[in-house]
Amino acid sequence: MKLHNTLARQVMEVSPMDGQTYRVYSCGPTVYDSIHIGNLGAFIAADTLRRALALGGKPVKHVMNLTDVDDKTIARSRQRYPDLEPMEALKRLTTEYADIFFADMKAVGNDTEAVIFVRATDNIDAMQDLIRQLRQGDFAYAADDGIYFSIRAYEASGKVYGQLSPVTASSTAAPRIQNDEYDKASAQDFALWKTQKPGEPAWDFELDGRDFRGRPGWHIECSVMSTGNLGQPFDIHTGGVDLIFPHHENEIAQSTAGKTDPVYARVFVHNEHILVDGKKMSKSLNNFYTLKDIVGKGYDPLAFRLLVLQSHYRSQAHFSFDNLEAAQNRLKALRNVAELRYQVANRADDAQQAFIDQSTRQIQDEIANDLNTPAALETIALAADEFERHGVTSAATEHFNKWLQTIDNLLGLQLLDSTPDISPEQKHLIADRESARQAKDWDKADQLRKQLEDQGIGLRDTPNGAVWFRK
Repeated sequence: MKLHNTLARQVMEVSPMDGQTYRVYSCGPTVYDSIHIGNLGAFIAADTLRRALALGGKPVKHVMNLTDVDDKTIARSRQRYPDLEPMEALKRLTTEYADIFFADMKAVGNDTEAVIFVRATDNIDAMQDLIRQLRQGDFAYAADDGIYFSIRAYEASGKVYGQLSPVTASSTAAPRIQNDEYDKASAQDFALWKTQKPGEPAWDFELDGRDFRGRPGWHIECSVMSTGNLGQPFDIHTGGVDLIFPHHENEIAQSTAGKTDPVYARVFVHNEHILVDGKKMSKSLNNFYTLKDIVGKGYDPLAFRLLVLQSHYRSQAHFSFDNLEAAQNRLKALRNVAELRYQVANRADDAQQAFIDQSTRQIQDEIANDLNTPAALETIALAADEFERHGVTSAATEHFNKWLQTIDNLLGLQLLDSTPDISPEQKHLIADRESARQAKDWDKADQLRKQLEDQGIGLRDTPNGAVWFRK
């Protein structure tokens, strides 16, 4: 398996550090609202990575966090539920949007059963333990409004701040950054813990004999949830390119400070943005869509998955409804090909078995080569054209089913699950129409075709007989 490692700035061979199990952590959603499809694209990339890693037969332990306490969740919960106690308001809001997130993930073909989801609020004690360790090593210091990580102390210990991307300003203990996110490419001390403000949920925390009742900063949540479930170091950390700095850089710093081994995660895999009108999709720009928006316009969620996969994960994808329409048509065509497994061609063609097996291997090789989904889809398209023109022979049916299963396993398009066989009654209608055609009873043949079309079944006449497809 080859992946582009942001740390190494190159594509490299990847294998489990323990030789047994891939340990993967993905930055998950902040559950304060429905995620937009730009965020969903990152989770499709992570799901595709997990599928690809499993290709070699080794198990994958995949952990994803749910950020259910931060600036955004607190602000939105206070807005939505002003009459509830702060903790109860936070829980109600984040539970609602976590459920929507899970539904969206399943709708676009992500296997949520293969992922261990962990919530920040279930790991507060472990976050406090890490903060105590950082304070004991003089990598953290107290301020009036909380506890901060000292980048100056981190660098003085011999560690490098700026491993994932260059940091333009020199490290310093000041100024501090108080909010959970910031955009400047400069090194600033960041909050590990924030003291309670009026109306905010809070957890008890005493440090150095002082009362710091409050809640964690955003960055430390992922450090604790990743290493607490996967150990340190672990194999692969995923996320969007917007998380490289400061989030992932800060995770590395607070996770390796005071430790002999400077490695937090061996490989960082970052996916590019989905653009709308040439701009990154974001709620701040109000140029975003949710999955509910596109489903409401009649599009299949798996068509959106296909749109994402048509671009390499390290290339920017361009969203438009024209592009989504094209992806939906492409998905429909692939489903029509999958339906050929119910209507094999009665002819000999030993070469087709070898052709299908070669296509299957090529798809696997392309996915194993840094998740080259566009190349894999092109290979699929070439094979699909062959099947549409010549059908699938009975001798090649088992190979064809394996080809379809490979596509579903690696790309998550659910071609097998979304293409059930037609009914026995519909098959009888097709057979009766074929008999009518043989008898040159064209009126009856047309009537039977119309009857099938009314049931959503189209027919394509070929030298090997009629081929049905869902319209």
